[in-house]
Amino acid sequence: MLRQAAWVFSLVVMVLAAGAVTLAPRPAAAEALPLALSEELNSGIAAAGTDDEVQTLTVLERFYRARAHRPLWVLDAAAGPRAEKLSNLLIAADLDGLDPADYRAGQVKALLGATAPEDLARLEVMLSLGLVRYAADLGQGRTTPHVADPELFVFREEVQKADVLTAASEASDLDNFVAAYRPQTVRYDRQKVALAEYRALALQGGWQPIPEGDTLKPEMTDPRVGLLRERLRLVGDLKPQNDLAANGGDPNFYDAQMETAVKWMQYRHGLAQDGAVGPKTLAELNVPVEKRIEQMILNLERRRWMPDDLGQRHIFVNLADFQLKLVDEPKTLFDTAVVVGKPYQKTPVFSGTMTYVEINPFWNVPPSIARKEMLPKIQQDVSYLSQNNYVLFSDWSSGATVIDPQSIDWSQVSRASFPYKIRQDSGDGNALGRVKFMFPNRFNIYLHDTPAKSLFNKPQRTFSHGCIRVQDPNRLAELVLSKEEGWSRERIEAVIASGERTIVSLKQPLPVHIVYLTSWVNKDGSVHFRDDVYERDTALARALLGARAGTLR
Repeated sequence: MLRQAAWVFSLVVMVLAAGAVTLAPRPAAAEALPLALSEELNSGIAAAGTDDEVQTLTVLERFYRARAHRPLWVLDAAAGPRAEKLSNLLIAADLDGLDPADYRAGQVKALLGATAPEDLARLEVMLSLGLVRYAADLGQGRTTPHVADPELFVFREEVQKADVLTAASEASDLDNFVAAYRPQTVRYDRQKVALAEYRALALQGGWQPIPEGDTLKPEMTDPRVGLLRERLRLVGDLKPQNDLAANGGDPNFYDAQMETAVKWMQYRHGLAQDGAVGPKTLAELNVPVEKRIEQMILNLERRRWMPDDLGQRHIFVNLADFQLKLVDEPKTLFDTAVVVGKPYQKTPVFSGTMTYVEINPFWNVPPSIARKEMLPKIQQDVSYLSQNNYVLFSDWSSGATVIDPQSIDWSQVSRASFPYKIRQDSGDGNALGRVKFMFPNRFNIYLHDTPAKSLFNKPQRTFSHGCIRVQDPNRLAELVLSKEEGWSRERIEAVIASGERTIVSLKQPLPVHIVYLTSWVNKDGSVHFRDDVYERDTALARALLGARAGTLR
């Protein structure tokens, strides 16, 4: 009996023990998710295809390890409201001209209904990756400027990925958190609004090209005028209240209101404002809406490279617009035309600080110009130097001596054996004119006057060797020196008249920004486009959009 009782007792214990094993609970979701998250991060690093992916995932792994792999977006058994909010923000990246696919927005959205720990871990990682990349793209741009184009010397402020995650973990409002990374300027905001408007036009079918033909002019009646009228109405150049055809007039008649609308369109595109639709104006009218959308996207990227603060008082030169502005935020004090570098001698994009103004400057002819352009003229007529107020020096050293051009056998001088320095003294014929504005830089680029005033009458002004010629240098000098005691317009003109070379140092140095923008929106809401004279849009589109260039909507 005792043995039987013992046997029964042992059997009961075994059964209970087996039941205990069978009934032991699985790891709680709160424990399973951190484990799945750790595995997802480690496997992601191992499978990463690029150095950037490895670096970003490593940043994520360190961040989550420091917080014991507690998720930031998902809950123990569901995505949660923060995950859904961030998903919506990534989907909306296209409002900034960015591609939601770069942040896997579609994949993220598809996982929002997940409940398994492995799927939630994948969603968590994808959300954090998307946020880090999105914040970086908003804050510094998608491309590295000098990689996209070697002639861009713009040094953007880098977004630190680890800082994004740390700040996100403390953010109570994700909308405001993300918005803080995009440029905090009205110029950027205005371009975003215009992008949305042009995308709406694209969804409606855009616009049809106007057929080629004779130049359309006021007082003409032509079926193409009706097409032009529709085109001008579509983008707001012809206002409804000014459209006589809307009130019973002949839609094919080129009336005075149409002429005004055409001039406004020409102004927005940097064309000669003659009110007639010739080949150049027609070509601009017929640029497809998809191309205009692409231009806006490229220029939003350029805005992301720029600092928000350009300086309370600064000079802004847009090479694509051939215009210079002197700005005292938020007002533009002065706007003048400029001549910039030729397409094969492009003016670079960079920022500097103006430190002095030189009145009645010398011009030390750059060696490349002396050898390539001036040597043939000297060899043809040695008096070319004296006739144009040039002085010849033995070399470029500080101890160089002045030499007589007539003493040299110029037939024996070649580009490779040209040791001389040529300086043009100040005067009316000086290539730098009467005023030079210096912001020392490695490119030896500066602003200056010019005797070649007729070039400012041309709509496209790419004629210099790289420096920037100013149409109204005396007015610019007056404004630049207005902060310097004793330098009135009258004194500036008196010094110019004296012919004496004079250097005025600025007690308040002035920031100078040389940029390249082919699209922007003015304060009045007018949307502007310019030709890509340096083909920098082409280079940026290749870097930013790849195969999608020219196909955007």
